[in-house]
Amino acid sequence: MPPMNETAALPDGWLLTVAVLAVAVLLLLIIRLRLNAILALILVSAATALATGVPPDELVPVLTEGMGSTLGSVVLLVGLGAVLGRMIEVSGGAAVLADGLLRLFGERRAPLALSVASLLFGLPIFLDAAFVVMLPVIFSVARRMGGSVLLYALPATGAFLVVHALLPPHPGPVGAAEIIGADIGLVVVLGLAVGLPAWYLGGYRLGLWLGRRHDLPVPAIFGGEDDRELDGPPPGMGVLLFLLLLPLGLIFLDTGLETLAVAGAVDPGSLWVRSAAAVGATPSALFITVLMALWLLGWRRRHGGDVLDRLIDRALAPVCGIIVLTGAGGMFGAVLTRSGIGEALTGRLDALGIPLLLAAFLIALVMRVAQGSATVAATTAAGFIAPAVEAGGHSPFQLALTVLAVAAGSIVLSHVNDSGFWLVRGFLGMDTATMLRTWTVQATAVGALAFAGTCLLYLLS
Repeated sequence: MPPMNETAALPDGWLLTVAVLAVAVLLLLIIRLRLNAILALILVSAATALATGVPPDELVPVLTEGMGSTLGSVVLLVGLGAVLGRMIEVSGGAAVLADGLLRLFGERRAPLALSVASLLFGLPIFLDAAFVVMLPVIFSVARRMGGSVLLYALPATGAFLVVHALLPPHPGPVGAAEIIGADIGLVVVLGLAVGLPAWYLGGYRLGLWLGRRHDLPVPAIFGGEDDRELDGPPPGMGVLLFLLLLPLGLIFLDTGLETLAVAGAVDPGSLWVRSAAAVGATPSALFITVLMALWLLGWRRRHGGDVLDRLIDRALAPVCGIIVLTGAGGMFGAVLTRSGIGEALTGRLDALGIPLLLAAFLIALVMRVAQGSATVAATTAAGFIAPAVEAGGHSPFQLALTVLAVAAGSIVLSHVNDSGFWLVRGFLGMDTATMLRTWTVQATAVGALAFAGTCLLYLLS
């Protein structure tokens, strides 16, 4: 089936008008008319596809393809993450981890403890998987300390945003570095120099401020500390750290080998590299971790199969709606991508003749707003500016900073076409308006601060 922008050659002005109207109508349906978000996303996605040239007989395949591509990467991550999270929660493990963090940092610094832990936890693992696995600890700390759950969740999400957008081995900066020809090691060093201030100001400090302004109770999606389906003494800290670090280690094995393969240090076609990549793929790593959790928290403690089966059923039931909502968000983003709206926006921007670093940031920003995925935004923007970079004779330092400008633009203005937006909304139990006032603001602040730091370093180069 041809891409939508090949189905009908539509003027850029029409495509841009459709994009603006689609987002406006979607927000009106969800926020003002209170239409269920899943139904609103399907309705607006269908209308947008038809308005941008999709023939009626191809409409359903276009929508299902967009949803299916998102669900293919989300279903196992969310489902397995929810099972692992519920097992840690109802065994008493989340309370043990919360106690450990509070002893280490002190109760007054509980949000900082969660933010630092998320910063480290998010380094080798994708944002959505890391967020789901960390949620039981966040919820346990929030119940212990009281107040809005956002006071503890937003400092953590800010940390996840920083590492996901700016630091290899995450796919956005790795892909952009490969396209632009930047040194991965230098991207890591400069990414830390730019990312840590952006995390502290935009992730942690702004997260605290936003959390205090929006009161939200702790959701009961994983159960609570009084909902102990796995009785007996809580697991030890060593067992819990093993379960948290196991997926990180397996995923880091995959992403680390991928980075080494890009650098030419290992042969990507060798059997051991391909085997390690299979084991370290995020769904595989989470599946292995869930099996280990069933053994360490269940079978080894003499819990029968019927108890564990009920636990898994109860873990999966609340996240079914979240999975469908996330898929619908991905469907809307896919429709916008295939419509040619992103190309129309970047074409208009390219005609303005702005400086390279600013162009890198703005093109990534435009692609992020147009289609939702930070990874797609980063790699697409890198492809657009690669010819100009190649012709400019830039130093390795400047090439790495150009990658970071692209990465910073790819994280701003997360909104209703971003599947991650709906994932976080569903798990935290927020409405769409509150998400736009918190998550979207935080993502934009992180990206803007990272770009400001990138510009400062570029001026000093």
